[in-house]
Amino acid sequence: MYDTAMMEKVAVLGDGAWGTALAGVLASNHASVIQWSRSPEQAVEMQTTRENRRYLPGVRLSEGITVTSQPDAFAHADLILCAVPSAHLREVLGSMREHLGRGRPFISVTKGLEFPSRLRATEVIREVIGDRAMAVLSGPSHAEEVAQGMPTAVVAASEDRGLAMRVQDLLTTDRFRVYTSDDPIGTELGGALKNVLSIAGGLVDGLGFGDNTKAALLTRGLAEMTRLGEALGGRADSFQGLSGIGDLVVSCVSRHGRNRLVGERIARGETLEAVLEKIPGVPEGVRTARAVVELAAEHHVEIPISAEVAAVLFEDKDPATAVQDLMTRPQRDEISLP
Repeated sequence: MYDTAMMEKVAVLGDGAWGTALAGVLASNHASVIQWSRSPEQAVEMQTTRENRRYLPGVRLSEGITVTSQPDAFAHADLILCAVPSAHLREVLGSMREHLGRGRPFISVTKGLEFPSRLRATEVIREVIGDRAMAVLSGPSHAEEVAQGMPTAVVAASEDRGLAMRVQDLLTTDRFRVYTSDDPIGTELGGALKNVLSIAGGLVDGLGFGDNTKAALLTRGLAEMTRLGEALGGRADSFQGLSGIGDLVVSCVSRHGRNRLVGERIARGETLEAVLEKIPGVPEGVRTARAVVELAAEHHVEIPISAEVAAVLFEDKDPATAVQDLMTRPQRDEISLP
């Protein structure tokens, strides 16, 4: 492991659970991490109580983290870790554009597609603040478990191998293992596409189905993630890794998953609107489902599971009927055909 982490000054853009958990990982490698919150009240509360009670309750913030709502948080940062949900990313970046420093590399940890633009987070970042070195961090990594120091493995991907290795060094600890990749598109898409399938995992749970059903979902869900991911410029092998099958598994089975919880509650009779009012944070899979369906149609890729999720979310399709329609699709070969 290199010692570059000891020389880095990192600003974390966002005060959600994932940004807070990663700020903690950074602080364990570095004595000075600044976390920025859009809300002055939230920033003051986090700084004084040393806890993110809204998004990550019960986890004490490292003394190496300073929380602020002041834009000068980014003035002297060597890197900026962006942990803003896709639904708010463009607005937040636009309001902070002049403070984000020209040329400073970004590490994006956002796992969603913007709608209606259908852009990945890194594409939104470049569109709003201009081109710069960019890395993507993704993988099976619930914030709650990362914050508690549970062993976790993720992947840092960038077209710039030096930047990917820099992020690897910056974040690797004895409890947080970072691999590298040169496929940022596939890595970023894996983190986004799996959220739609996570909603499907919740539907399976809410309908009372068992392990057979969940295994079928994971296997065929991975197949459609890979098809669409390749069509959008990612590499197939990326979806066999941490950002693909790894994140898909944890998102579909974990009690922590907000997207999975959306599907479970809808399957039990709640409306989407009611569910979203009750769940803290942003279930990225809801907006991403719309984007995925449009992208698949545009690229002539079949995504039957994700399409049924979208129908349940936005067309009031009965979840049980959606499952039945998937099970009675025309018979096909597993490997050579979609």
